Amino acid sequence: MSTLRWSEELALDLPMMDDTHREFVELLQAVDAAEDVELIPVWEDLITHTEHHFGQEDRWMEATHFASGNCHSVQHKVVLQVMREGLVRAEKGELFVLREMGRELAVWVVQHTQMMDAALALHLRRVGYNPLTGEVTSPDLLPSEPIHGCGGACSSGEDEAQERDEAHAAAVH
Repeated sequence: MSTLRWSEELALDLPMMDDTHREFVELLQAVDAAEDVELIPVWEDLITHTEHHFGQEDRWMEATHFASGNCHSVQHKVVLQVMREGLVRAEKGELFVLREMGRELAVWVVQHTQMMDAALALHLRRVGYNPLTGEVTSPDLLPSEPIHGCGGACSSGEDEAQERDEAHAAAVH
């Protein structure tokens, strides 16, 4: 049984992002509670939500000058790929894969939210980005060069490749 519950520790003071994260946590709880006959449809709901969730954040990053290959976006791609691979295995009868992935996602989402999403939320607030309208109220604060890494000066291109490989390895296991 997953112990992940929504808490203010996960809140990033960006309502649209917080609402999406709360929904993700609720869907993980539904995966955890699902009976075997319900598990695949619930997992499909989680994938659909996650596609929207990650796509939304990726669009925000693009609009505020994150590089398209930054480690935050790459981690989104890897996690979704692994979630889809889990679905394929579950459809072949390996439901335990989704159960394990649900537990691993519960750990991952806390770390991802508190690190990568927190950096993104800070950046969005700093430039005055409105997620509803796409308006940037302080365009002079947008970076002149695309942001690489997780949203700060935390990595180089070599670090990003290593982080991508590590994220994929962690998500697979």
